[in-house]
Amino acid sequence: MSQLQNYDTSNRFYAVVKSSQRITPEQSTEEVRDIILEINEDVDVSLEAGQSVGVLVPGPHDFGNEDHLRLYSVAQTTNGDKNINLCVKRCDYIDEFSGEQYKGVASNYLCDLQPGDSLQLTGPYGLPFEIPGDKSADIIMVGLGTGIAPFRAFIQNLYKKHQTWGGKIRLFYGQRTGAEMLYMNDEKNDLSNYYSKETFEAILAISPKPYLDKPVDFAAAFKQNKDEIWKMLLKPNTHVFLAGLESIATTFDATFSKVAGSDELWQRRKAELQAGHRWVELIY
Repeated sequence: MSQLQNYDTSNRFYAVVKSSQRITPEQSTEEVRDIILEINEDVDVSLEAGQSVGVLVPGPHDFGNEDHLRLYSVAQTTNGDKNINLCVKRCDYIDEFSGEQYKGVASNYLCDLQPGDSLQLTGPYGLPFEIPGDKSADIIMVGLGTGIAPFRAFIQNLYKKHQTWGGKIRLFYGQRTGAEMLYMNDEKNDLSNYYSKETFEAILAISPKPYLDKPVDFAAAFKQNKDEIWKMLLKPNTHVFLAGLESIATTFDATFSKVAGSDELWQRRKAELQAGHRWVELIY
């Protein structure tokens, strides 16, 4: 897995905040914002939805670094490719040695920006999830939290390029509560545009006890659909995409070891998917 300090940040450019909209309800303890940035017209850079862009937070910072780099997936592009949407969750973390709570540098920087503010970006980097060349291919997507951003872009691009898709598309998406389902709540619900597609289905997983910090119950969502998903996984042209925190991959492995009958059988099938370049993870 690539380390941030190894990324080439020489291609730097500026953008201006056009809007910053909270897309989780006000009563939610999770603040996630859809931030639209307008790249300066004279910048010669081409961005695609699904790629990542580096946000450079100006210093000085605690360890003497001039800039703090954080990558964010581009959730959507408009106005050619001069406007980009970022899905940003305001984060805090606990120092494992001191036990003190600190604000996430990049997320708080972005969430505090106001329309008209300027910021420096770098990149773009990669396109983690590419549309398969075979229109009959099945696609399984599993996302947690802001991991929905690259899938939102992927789904939009897929149906823009192909009005219909022959294979099944299954999106497993998890959050603590239904109200916090990004792009699927009362504040913003644009993924509902694709519910009319015959092959598309979104399967939601939420925490059984969200206010007790219980983890998202992906295992139950997978179990309820295990027969269909296992048949999809056994097909020779199924693609699997995962995005989110590292725990999402662990949960997926544990659940499908049970579905397969043993961890050995599941790991063998997973290795076959990886060898065929049909398994891609975007882990934060």
